[in-house]
Amino acid sequence: MPVLNRAAELQNEIAGWRRTLHQNPELNYDVFQTAEFVSGKLKEFGCDEVVSGIGRTGVVGVIHGNLGTGATIGLRADMDALPITEATGKSYASATPGKMHACGHDGHTAMLLGAAKYLAETRNFSGSVVLIFQPAEEGGAGGLAMVKDGMMDRFGIGRVFGMHNMPGLPVGQFALRPGPIMAATAEFTINVRGKGGHAAMPHLAVDPIATASQIVTALQTIAARTTDPLDSVVVSVTKFHGGNAYNVIPETVELAGTVRTLRKEVAARTRERLHAICDGIGAAMGATVDVHYDANYPVTFNHADETSFAGDVAEAIAGKGSVHREMQPLMGGEDFSYMLEARPGAFIFIGNGDSANLHHPAYDFNDEAIAHGVSYWVRLAETALAA
Repeated sequence: MPVLNRAAELQNEIAGWRRTLHQNPELNYDVFQTAEFVSGKLKEFGCDEVVSGIGRTGVVGVIHGNLGTGATIGLRADMDALPITEATGKSYASATPGKMHACGHDGHTAMLLGAAKYLAETRNFSGSVVLIFQPAEEGGAGGLAMVKDGMMDRFGIGRVFGMHNMPGLPVGQFALRPGPIMAATAEFTINVRGKGGHAAMPHLAVDPIATASQIVTALQTIAARTTDPLDSVVVSVTKFHGGNAYNVIPETVELAGTVRTLRKEVAARTRERLHAICDGIGAAMGATVDVHYDANYPVTFNHADETSFAGDVAEAIAGKGSVHREMQPLMGGEDFSYMLEARPGAFIFIGNGDSANLHHPAYDFNDEAIAHGVSYWVRLAETALAA
């Protein structure tokens, strides 16, 4: 079954919503204007229930089918932008300096709104569809906030599904996999304290820069020498701050970075090794090393039955050769993981074509993907809730 005619008819209107959202990006939980836009559209469409303030600034819409009572599924989109200065040159570029939709959440929100409009018009299903518009995906754990706010039980959600665009995957194609599809994330800060002194007399000092440099190098052995080569782990040091003069050995250095894993056992071992490396090198160099380690988003884990079902729905729209059912996991993080811990479901990627990569100043969501995304959401709901 190809793209729905009605979805194609609505594409320009939905693209207009998307570009309005793109011009007005908001960060983290401060998505007040976006949430108001979303709730206004859901009410305009005639949703049976529209609730704001779930997970602080999340919005939930409920549509009941016309084919009798039945199950309830959740469909989720994220609303927040990123603290990046846009460089697309588009006529609808961000009107707020230092903020932009560099991950396509404007497109995700617009596609789910398009599906809401269609489903509210037709209601060709039993049970209920719950439309979830989530804040704070980009590091704020908005998905967890909505789950903790009792969303799943309050609206009776039995299964939950998410979708994200993928640059490089052709428009009209989809990709997913059962099991781990995106990584668990953690962040660390390492404070190295030595003894400052004159750069020409290093023997009288304890050099925190030399100590921190050895830590950076040694942390790479976690992946290279202490993790099974068939497992996946990333340890990246992304900050190195210390010193402010050519001829002074500083007192302190701060390192920071991220860890990405696909299995809990690997995550635990990586954390242990990071602490051991810091303690050992600090002792060897005569420096004090303090580690602050925060485990953040868990692994985004697709449930087998729901993944198979989502793949079948995507194939009905895109064709068998256009759905990649065994994509390689990505080491990026995604807080839809919290919803998949609360309920069975699946996370799928939709092609964004030959665009700049996610989180890049030149990135833009591809409006040509809209009809495919709306069709996926509609068919998923109607098939999952068939009478």
